Amino acid sequence: MTVINADDLTQSIADALQYISYYHPPDFIRAMAHAYEREESTAAKAALAQVLENSRMCALGKRPICQDTGIVIVFLDVGMEVSWAGGNSLDEMINEGVRRAYLHPDNVLRGSILADPDGSRTNTRDNTPAVIHTRIVPGDKLGVEVAAKGGGSEAKAKFAILNPSDSVVDWILQMVPTMGAGWCPPGILGIGIGGSPEKAMLLAKEAMMAPIDIHDVKARGPANRAEELRLEIFEKVNALGIGAQGLGGLTTVLDVKVLEYPMHAATKPVAVIPNCTATRHVKFELDGSGPAVFEPPDLADWPDVAYRPEDVRRVNLDSVTRAETATWQAGETLLLSGRLLTGRDAAHKRLVDLIAKDAPLPVDFRDRFIYYVGPVDPVRDEVIGPAGPTTATRMDKFTRALLEHTGLLGMIGKAERGPVAIDAIRDLGAVSLIAVGGAAYLIARAITRSRQLAFEDLGMEAIYEFEVKDMPVTVSVDSRGESVHITGPEMWAREIENRIAAATVD
Repeated sequence: MTVINADDLTQSIADALQYISYYHPPDFIRAMAHAYEREESTAAKAALAQVLENSRMCALGKRPICQDTGIVIVFLDVGMEVSWAGGNSLDEMINEGVRRAYLHPDNVLRGSILADPDGSRTNTRDNTPAVIHTRIVPGDKLGVEVAAKGGGSEAKAKFAILNPSDSVVDWILQMVPTMGAGWCPPGILGIGIGGSPEKAMLLAKEAMMAPIDIHDVKARGPANRAEELRLEIFEKVNALGIGAQGLGGLTTVLDVKVLEYPMHAATKPVAVIPNCTATRHVKFELDGSGPAVFEPPDLADWPDVAYRPEDVRRVNLDSVTRAETATWQAGETLLLSGRLLTGRDAAHKRLVDLIAKDAPLPVDFRDRFIYYVGPVDPVRDEVIGPAGPTTATRMDKFTRALLEHTGLLGMIGKAERGPVAIDAIRDLGAVSLIAVGGAAYLIARAITRSRQLAFEDLGMEAIYEFEVKDMPVTVSVDSRGESVHITGPEMWAREIENRIAAATVD
């Protein structure tokens, strides 16, 4: 019988969450480096360069890869011969570990978890509770897998119960384009097939945490039907041309993982969940001898990639005019310097409510840009913690009201804008820009000053004013309504189709 001390599990959870907040898994870095080396799309290659440089900076500086430090997911394999010393419950041991990790003074992590989700939506402040899945298995060890899953990729999870004769591949190829770029590709698709609805979702979540090995499978050939399915989906999804950050390119997924479970003859439950450029997970085992030890990865695994933008337009945010923004082109790279405002979901809701009441706004937005961000709190001498963009698409429903009533020049987020927002941007002569999701620490280095202006009670969703120096962005929607998230993937899908056709003829 193995006796595990409750605090050993708690401390192991805390250490694991700190570890994965700033260390990408080495297999993920190798796959990203491979994608960078083969990428031919200029915009996608620049995005990959920012992600790789950010990852190395985080590994050295021990600060979060992404400002969204995730919802904690824990898979437990509890041996039947394990007993416990101390602790109130297994869930509480884990949640205390989450508290320790997210409130760690040397590397504070952002609290993103809201209690009363359909009511007051109050932040729990310590990112608890975790989502915990427990299995009782033979043996005298405790197996643990910990992940911190970003909201942008969680929001893109898809589920369906197909007819038994329906094609899983066809369904996946229908679903991936509807995910847009908010899940920050390239990443990993976890696919669960079979069981019941909740089992398929659980399989998909578990599948995406397996090591990346798709190129090994391709080299040796598939050993079973699941591997055949992986390879087919991998090739066909990448042929969609979506590319890094949805800008169009050769790599949309780094791997595809499939787990299956027996199912009822009348159904075919299928789920797909993406993992993003902030892929964060680690496995460990406890045997009663103490907490887990996490060895730092070899920094040689990180490629020597630095993002050095060329042929860019420099923009002074303190003097930019609507006439100037009207000359910007979708897909163009800009370096922003000067003052910009921040605000995301909760702030936008309050602002449009004030507009509806014809009440004064707490901030003057005229001729300004707003950055959709919820930063991590700063530590030590930082101006602000990691401050990457959140998904712009979620602000689409607020866009016309803000543009009409505030005089905003434009917005900065990640991912595509939908038709409602694009129409408003075109009609009102505004622009929408993107910063790279998964480059939060790199972006934070461009922020030289920060002060809170309004809605302090919203925490990371409050309105700030940032002063930035050479913050890299790409024009996603120009004032004429052209969207690079439409034109980029369309162009690369045609290019890939032509290459496949040419190879077939040869």
